[in-house]
Amino acid sequence: MLKDRQLRLLLDNLTSAVLVLDENLSLCYLNSAAEDLVAASSARSIGLPLEEVVRESRSAQQALRSALATGEKYTVRRALWLLHNLEECTVDYSVTPLTDLGLLLLEVQSMDRLLRIAREDALISAQETTRNLVRGMAHEVKNPLGGIRGAAQLLQRELVDLNDEGLGEYTQIIIEEADRLRNLVDRMLGPRQPVKLLPVNVHSITERAAQLIEAECDGALIIKRDYDPSIPDIPADSEQLIQAVLNIARNAMQAIAESIGLEAGSLTIRTRVQRQFTIGRRHCPLVCRIDILDNGPGIPEEIRERIFYPMISGRAEGSGLGLSISQHIINQHRGLIKCESEPGQTEFQIYLPLASE
Repeated sequence: MLKDRQLRLLLDNLTSAVLVLDENLSLCYLNSAAEDLVAASSARSIGLPLEEVVRESRSAQQALRSALATGEKYTVRRALWLLHNLEECTVDYSVTPLTDLGLLLLEVQSMDRLLRIAREDALISAQETTRNLVRGMAHEVKNPLGGIRGAAQLLQRELVDLNDEGLGEYTQIIIEEADRLRNLVDRMLGPRQPVKLLPVNVHSITERAAQLIEAECDGALIIKRDYDPSIPDIPADSEQLIQAVLNIARNAMQAIAESIGLEAGSLTIRTRVQRQFTIGRRHCPLVCRIDILDNGPGIPEEIRERIFYPMISGRAEGSGLGLSISQHIINQHRGLIKCESEPGQTEFQIYLPLASE
């Protein structure tokens, strides 16, 4: 027979959260996983009504009382719980009445991580599909552009021989516009060289990007650094990663300049280490996180979910390629880039594995 201490040890080593409620729907037991889920210790929570620790809906409370009275089990999917610290979490939970004891057993699985992984997988898949489509179109556009430019050059030479300078100006326009379109196509294709991962100090990357932004805005924009000096070297292609960070910071600078003015704006670059993080379906014990925050107007809600797609921009003068290229570079580093935005604050988060796989 297992003793009470052994039973508690078994429950505390479960990855599922286990909560036990009495007939008044007050907490009388939480295992370690449940303490982590509700962000409260057993010592603080035991004896409190469940709704003081976790709030759902009134109908959920009634369902718990009904299960206690009837002895019927049930399961709830994708329930939204509001924790005592006002954070929200999405959970699946099963309710088992222990009628002889007058108790309710709740087995809870947090779905936030699984939902986040599913969203990231769908986003990465959609972006990869779009990128392949754009690359195919870009190659198809680039081929006839070469022919147009070559024909214009030949025509320009013929016009020079005829001393027709007026028509020569038109051929020069054709050549210049063909070159402009070719440069646009090259940007759409993104970096041509595969990344070469070497140990790099992440702050050499963020500092280079910050210095370039300071030079572009002539020091008018306040750039704040909030670095963690303990971060070890990361495996990265320095030049490409500088470009990825620079694209994001430059977008922030331009949005600030067009909305509130550089003198009223601020840009913060922050680095941190984050433990036990999942990128796609890969578990990373340690990741380096680069946060880029600005106090600009925010990203328009109608394009917020599509900002990493090519040709999507919230600015009238934007090409819509910078973020797409940054996202491609971060993906090549087996990392992840996320964005949270509201009026007055936009934050991009770049996650990069600290250990080469």
